[in-house]
Amino acid sequence: MPPDMLKTLPGYDPDVAKNRAEARKTMEGLGYGPDKRIAVKVSICNIAPTRDPAVILIDQLKQIYIDGELETVDTTQWYPKVSRKDFSVGMVVSENGLDDPDAQFYESYVCGAERNYGGYCHPQLDGLVDRQSMETDREKRRQLVWEIERRLAEDYVRPVIFYARQAACRQPRVKGLTLMVNSIYNGSRFEDLWLED
Repeated sequence: MPPDMLKTLPGYDPDVAKNRAEARKTMEGLGYGPDKRIAVKVSICNIAPTRDPAVILIDQLKQIYIDGELETVDTTQWYPKVSRKDFSVGMVVSENGLDDPDAQFYESYVCGAERNYGGYCHPQLDGLVDRQSMETDREKRRQLVWEIERRLAEDYVRPVIFYARQAACRQPRVKGLTLMVNSIYNGSRFEDLWLED
């Protein structure tokens, strides 16, 4: 999404102080403030990719009158817990093998999706997801995807906290490796890879 469009979405304005002031105003409108805070547990699977960002999230929530307590859950209990929707605030790592909207929309946002942990269901949005999936015109599809993203942001559905950056290391004798910029999984067959003696 272009930056000028992105900054119009709730919470995505690059002016962080402005975003936080608006969030405090919303919380104050709900009766919360410096002297009346809300306590929530932030549930996470006890692994570094969620634990470390959850600590940062809790720190940011404090700035808008929300006191978060970190609840770490063993991996074997995590997915049953989120499947039961047994959480108030949960942080999940959302990954997939393709850099395509279908993978995220159908897996995480449509009614009844397996990883739709919050239970969000909006049949009109599901129709848009189907339309973008079938659209063959690249620009029309892009516009539909941006409309879906706008609606999800306005409905505060599973907001994206951050996008992870990853790196790959290799030995100089590894040849023919093409690192993909759009996914950690694309190009992982290594059919053109060889080791130089």
